[in-house]
Amino acid sequence: MNASNIIKEKNAQRKIIKEKTDSLTEAYCKNSDEGIYENIISLNDFQRATFIFCFASVEKEINTYSIIRHAWRKGKRVAVPKCIGRGIMEIYEIHSFDDLEPGAYNIPEPKKGCKLIAPSQIDFSIIPCLSCDREGRRLGHGGGYYDRYLEDTDFVTAAICRDMLLLDKVQAEPHDRNVDYVITENHIIGTRVSL
Repeated sequence: MNASNIIKEKNAQRKIIKEKTDSLTEAYCKNSDEGIYENIISLNDFQRATFIFCFASVEKEINTYSIIRHAWRKGKRVAVPKCIGRGIMEIYEIHSFDDLEPGAYNIPEPKKGCKLIAPSQIDFSIIPCLSCDREGRRLGHGGGYYDRYLEDTDFVTAAICRDMLLLDKVQAEPHDRNVDYVITENHIIGTRVSL
């Protein structure tokens, strides 16, 4: 499949997943959030990590605030992303949710004064997606923020995805970076590292 066809196919997949997301019930999302939280915190790679990189969720996304709270309770450090330009982000450490404010696209971002964190300091990351497949290919919004950021990193990556939004196969472009884990409410799928 050539590059333009891959992009068309990914856009078609995004449309399908967004429609499915809109049809999910509040009860399903709540149960799914809880199952994903339990599966993330049970991971050896998460438990061993001293520094976590995690996005701050919005609206219909999987709730990450309980995961961040758990990390703090366990004495882990936490960094969240900040959009600094088109397709470019950096990550900054936060010590409480008071360190967040609405940023680009109204996504919670670290306030001015938070400490910039180098990728080499991170042990484990929780990556958003619209959907994933079982091989760790991730369907994002199309901005390329995470693919660019993850390009030269070696920390463990886990995409969180609701079971009902998994795809059989996500079309991938050459720059797309597979994640090490796909975590749903019912499955922990290790795609590269041993569990």
